[in-house]
Amino acid sequence: MPRAIEIAPVDEHNQRLVRNVHPSDWVNPTPKGRYNLVVVGAGTGGLITALIASSLGARVALVERHLMGGDCLNVGCVPSKAVIRASRIAQEARRAAELLGLPIPPDWKPDFGAAMERMRSVRARISHEDSAKRYTEEFGIDVFLGSARFTGEGRVDVDGQELRFKKAVIAAGARAVAIPIPGLAEAGYRDNETLFELTERPNRLGVIGSGPIGCEMAQAFRRLGSEVVLFEMKNQILTREDPDAAAVVQNAFVREGIELVLGCDIEKIERKGDEKVVHVRCDGSGQRQVVVDELLLGVGRAPNVEGLGLETLGVDFDPRKGVAVDDQLRTSNKDVFAVGDVCMDWKFTHAAEAAAKIAVQNALFFGRKKLSSLHMPWSTYTDPEIAHVGRYAHDLEKQGVAFDVYQVPMAKVDRAITDGEDEGFIKVLTEKGKGKILGATIVSSHAGEMISEITTAMVGGLSLGTFTEVIHPYPTQAEAVKRAAGEYTRTRLTPTVKRIFDTVMRLRR
Repeated sequence: MPRAIEIAPVDEHNQRLVRNVHPSDWVNPTPKGRYNLVVVGAGTGGLITALIASSLGARVALVERHLMGGDCLNVGCVPSKAVIRASRIAQEARRAAELLGLPIPPDWKPDFGAAMERMRSVRARISHEDSAKRYTEEFGIDVFLGSARFTGEGRVDVDGQELRFKKAVIAAGARAVAIPIPGLAEAGYRDNETLFELTERPNRLGVIGSGPIGCEMAQAFRRLGSEVVLFEMKNQILTREDPDAAAVVQNAFVREGIELVLGCDIEKIERKGDEKVVHVRCDGSGQRQVVVDELLLGVGRAPNVEGLGLETLGVDFDPRKGVAVDDQLRTSNKDVFAVGDVCMDWKFTHAAEAAAKIAVQNALFFGRKKLSSLHMPWSTYTDPEIAHVGRYAHDLEKQGVAFDVYQVPMAKVDRAITDGEDEGFIKVLTEKGKGKILGATIVSSHAGEMISEITTAMVGGLSLGTFTEVIHPYPTQAEAVKRAAGEYTRTRLTPTVKRIFDTVMRLRR
């Protein structure tokens, strides 16, 4: 029997979740000879790897020590987006005065507990998709709930049961990590793995780190009624993003009342009763203290490589960087591959899914698919959202690649104006003097939906100019893409070309 797992709060929704993704009465199957593929880890990367391999006729064993569905279902994409959705509805309600002349009382706050309960309900509903029962009965995969440890070539132990395999895929994922701030552990904090256990709104929330997790939750909790302070060592939020794009989101945060403590080092944290006192030192303004009720730590993740027995297989790994893989996702052992957060810089659910397809082809069918061949988009779900694909301007400058920039503000897009969502822009980078798309960043309320159009063009090798031939329904916010294409097309009308056109027109008069 697998060890019993409880997720706080222990309500009907979380009990339903656990029944699906780590049922306490689960009985591991008897191993069936040698498996074509053993997959360690049942997050997105592991689930998709097992599903594809099984659908192609392979005998597959899938091992998970904690919750099937991994971070995405349980403590990542699904719960965070459910909370963000509730926070957007709250913000729309506040805009009722602007749009409808229906003012909201200034002291109104949303029902935080109801928002969190809805999140748990949504997560439980979706959990069937990643359930142990479904993967066994519907897909014919042998699901083992327990801790995996490789014991030698072609062998892995799962709580005393030995599985033999021809190939293996490591999809053990990653976990939130703490940073060495004096007093942090003693004061107590939450990360993405414990944040969604909250049932009562923290009056004051401190967020350490302004990456995607920190920014998304800072804005969501502010909109749900918390006072929020966001701490960042550097002088801007979302430091990996296009600076112009990050600035748009940063301005939105300030407007919504999120206090930004930028360019500051946290010296220590003290606990005083139920409060946490954050001591910071800032460039130019000296020391100050910030008092909060809860702290969210969102400063990075560490790969789950310890305790897997990777050394018995000769698999190279680093506790910080994870499992070492080549461009085909093969480890230093030719029979072992890895996918997802345990080995990749792209720590996204959709990246793990794409990698799973590559790993299966290369592991079972002598494929030569490469990770570097992918055009990987991503989105940060603040409001406005930031979505990106390809290379940034600073990447191209560093690589010595000449490029052109075509940028259109959302304030020139009719649908964005009518929706009252005209903040942001689309920026497309193309090869100098040509239409080949090298990268793109979109900042808008629906950037995550819009970026796929650019990604499709890049995958298909289509020029930015192609979008001038694409008919977009009017009015839609995606018309911003067509406008950027129009900017590019106008550059094709050089003085020489214009003179030729003028001559032709004169001759036809």
